[in-house]
Formats: sequence, structure tokens, C-alpha cells
Amino acid sequence: MREEIRRVTKKDRQSATLQMLSVGIDAFGDEAYPAACRKLKEAKELSPRSSAIRELLGISSYRCRKWADALSELRAYRRLTGDTDHMPMEMDALRALNRDRDIEAAWSRFQELGGNPSTEAEAKVVYASFLLDQGRAAEAWNIVGPERLAVDAPPYERRCWFVAARAALELDEQEVAAQIIETLRRLEPDMPGLEELIDQV
Repeated sequence: MREEIRRVTKKDRQSATLQMLSVGIDAFGDEAYPAACRKLKEAKELSPRSSAIRELLGISSYRCRKWADALSELRAYRRLTGDTDHMPMEMDALRALNRDRDIEAAWSRFQELGGNPSTEAEAKVVYASFLLDQGRAAEAWNIVGPERLAVDAPPYERRCWFVAARAALELDEQEVAAQIIETLRRLEPDMPGLEELIDQV
């Protein structure tokens, strides 16, 4: 991170940038996201081409539910690095902003670019949730419906199952939904929202 700051920041601004970034990182680590946003915005003014600053500012803005700011910063991070790790957050920000066409475009773009397995799963979760919001449960199921419910599935796959269970309920596939929900109950009983799903079966 220090190396990047030195590479992309004017020499007379490097010390101040590193100091502000350090304070922002500490606030981020403490989950004090509004404070992190304030300090990281100051750091960005000094070093707008730092991908580290844009990434942390984007995530902090997302945690503060500042959707437009989060979208802008995370897109800047992706332009600077080519990294797709935060595209699911971009899509979720678009969803919060009711930018339906842009969500569709972002999903198509992500399919072209790809990502690691956890990022791909999270993108599916966001897009399938959007489809459910639109009353397109069958399409959502096609995105997240599991081929099998493996007991050793990683947590990111289980998040897909959760959305798949919602889709199954919308499609009135009660037995399918019950099977998924029971598997989640055994493997991850504290999953947020699971109790509400159990009540619907």
C-alpha cells in the first residue's frame, strides 16, 4: 500500500496521504465507517489515483448506505486495477438506487469478466435477489438453484442456497424449499434471515 501511494502520489503529498490513510484504515477496522469515509475522502483529494484509497472509501460508503458514492468509488477502483471483486457491491448499490437497466448491464459485464468463486457466488446472490424483487422467480432459480446440497459447501454457496429457497417459495415449490431450508438449518443455523424462511415453509 505504501509503495502504491509513493508511485501515484505527488512527492510533497505522500506523507499527509499516508497519515490520512492510516487513520482511515484504523476507523475502517473499528467499523467506524462514517469516520473512515471522512478521512479517506481527504486522502483521495491528495491521491485520487490510489486504488487502495478508492477501494476502502467505496466499501466504507457502502457500509454507510451511501449508494451513489459507493458505486462511484468502487467503479474507480475497478478501472484502476481491473479487479472484479467488488462488482457484487456495485450491483447491490445499483439495486438500492433502483437503476434496473444498469443492474442488468452490470450482470452481463460481470459474466464477461468473471471473478473468483466467492465473488461469482455473491454476484449471483445480488442478481437473483434483484430478479425476485422484480417478480422473476423462475429466472432467479435458474441463477442460484443448487445442483446438490453438499454438506461441505463453503459459506458463499450457502448464501446462494438461501436465495434459491426464496425463489422456490415464490414458485410454490414447497418441498424443494423445505429441503434447502432444512439443510441450511443444520449447517448454518445462525444465518441471517433463516428463521423468517423457516416460518414460511
